[in-house]
Amino acid sequence: MDRLSFDNPLFATYVIAATLLILKAAAMSWLVVFRMIRENGGFRSPEDLKKTLANPNPHPGQLEPNPRVERARRIQLNDLESFPYFLVAGFLWILTSPSLWLAQWLFYGYVVTRALHFVAYLTARTHDLRSLLWTPGSLILIYMAGSTLFTALLHAA
Repeated sequence: MDRLSFDNPLFATYVIAATLLILKAAAMSWLVVFRMIRENGGFRSPEDLKKTLANPNPHPGQLEPNPRVERARRIQLNDLESFPYFLVAGFLWILTSPSLWLAQWLFYGYVVTRALHFVAYLTARTHDLRSLLWTPGSLILIYMAGSTLFTALLHAA
């Protein structure tokens, strides 16, 4: 069985988790745009103040930071800072042939912790709670990277 095939349940598990994170990241762009439209502000570029069908009454205040838009942008940035690590670490880790149950726990656990972190951030929960939700995902990444490095060092010797 080819390791990088959907016939391999380990690879399929990785693909499911990775795809869910990619879709979540793509949805964040839509959330930012939705909030900008709803708030009629939080725009970033001077050309956004031109009169258009989407912005029939532009005003300079639309370029000022908007708390609701900026919160969505911070969540999006947080995803952009962490998801690439998961995508790479998870892909390399499946090449070490971990057990399927461990991969399912770690991959889906990462997705769940990121989803809970999103809800906590979106609903303005404390940094303490967000950190508590962020930590398991970070530990999962560290475990996968460390395990992959250990396996690679064994094979490189």
